[in-house]
Amino acid sequence: MGTTPKVCSILAVSMLFVSLQAQIKVGDPLPQWKEGTLDIHHINTGKGESSFFILPDGTTMLVDAGATNRPKPRVTDTKPNEKYTPGEWISRYLLYFLQDRPEKKLNYIFLTHFHDDHMGAISPGLKVSKNGGYLLSGITEVGDNIPFEKIIDRGWPDYKYPVSLEDDMMKNYVEFIKWHNENKAAEVEQFQVGTNRQFTLVNTPHKFPEFEIRNIAANGHVWTGVNNNERNLFPPLESLAPFEYPGENQLSCAFRLSYGKFDYFNGGDITTGTPGTWQDIETAVGLVAGPVDVCVANHHAYYDAMGYSFLQAVRPRVHIILSWAPSHPSPSTIARMMSSRTYPGPRDVFSTNIRESTHEGIGSRIDDMKSRQGHIVIRVNKGGENYMIQVSQVKIQ
Repeated sequence: MGTTPKVCSILAVSMLFVSLQAQIKVGDPLPQWKEGTLDIHHINTGKGESSFFILPDGTTMLVDAGATNRPKPRVTDTKPNEKYTPGEWISRYLLYFLQDRPEKKLNYIFLTHFHDDHMGAISPGLKVSKNGGYLLSGITEVGDNIPFEKIIDRGWPDYKYPVSLEDDMMKNYVEFIKWHNENKAAEVEQFQVGTNRQFTLVNTPHKFPEFEIRNIAANGHVWTGVNNNERNLFPPLESLAPFEYPGENQLSCAFRLSYGKFDYFNGGDITTGTPGTWQDIETAVGLVAGPVDVCVANHHAYYDAMGYSFLQAVRPRVHIILSWAPSHPSPSTIARMMSSRTYPGPRDVFSTNIRESTHEGIGSRIDDMKSRQGHIVIRVNKGGENYMIQVSQVKIQ
């Protein structure tokens, strides 16, 4: 990729300060990360989800790197433009915010589940990696552009639950991780439900004992809330017909990040369902995740997610919708998220993208959102005492 990319412009279009003592003027660039600060960047490419974390001791983590190839009008244009692929834009964004770090690398890449808007679709015309025979799309492109130490997903090493995952996208991904494992000594692990020791600070963890990432759920297994214990919510596959098997969204990995008083939740694309049934993975996850300050909307706030029981369990102060389609969010879901009847207290909703057709369909509730376009950055001050949200248009050359 050559030299470190430059920022053409940073325009702060919205800010929310939560118990924040210091203030930053709208329009000012985000100050550089410093030790003790937690930064979470929700990157807007218009083609899927991607979140970048700089943890309090400088440990870095990328969660997903989507690049869907679904046809218009079902998808947003590439942001900021079509000059580069989504994977290239994500790479350039990361390199800009890594430029002052001693090493421009990722300690962790974490894939919540195996869908193109989270990992990268395979389509004609993609570049072939110079490293191996795999194609560059989404997570494979970012992983080729930026060195990484460990990659974690729900399926390693066999990728056979609930059935063998052997489509072109999965074959390409597996070829990518095997090459980096064999040639770059990158570690590969399966997401371990219940533990708080898989994603740890790698530099000076002793300085930040109040920091934790707890693995909440994956593959139907859900943390019990006690020690590292977990339970399997899903029935044995032999009791189900193949058409009844859990879908990829239900199998998503979910985690809760805690830093002192601050809590953050990301559940990939977990979905709701009939209460009391195993299909309602979302409620079981929400009950053990508990109240959080910031919640990334499950399944992009689509109609089948962010159910009442989940929302009443996590009751976030801030919702973040990582959206790329006109169906994100759905009218019924945004109504639940915004209503004080669902749970009491103030809340603010931010989105990386809101299509005009979505605005027309939902109406005034969209006007009540804090942002409808841009990268959404959370900055948590030392110890989680307070945090700030900045929405910006960051253009990387």
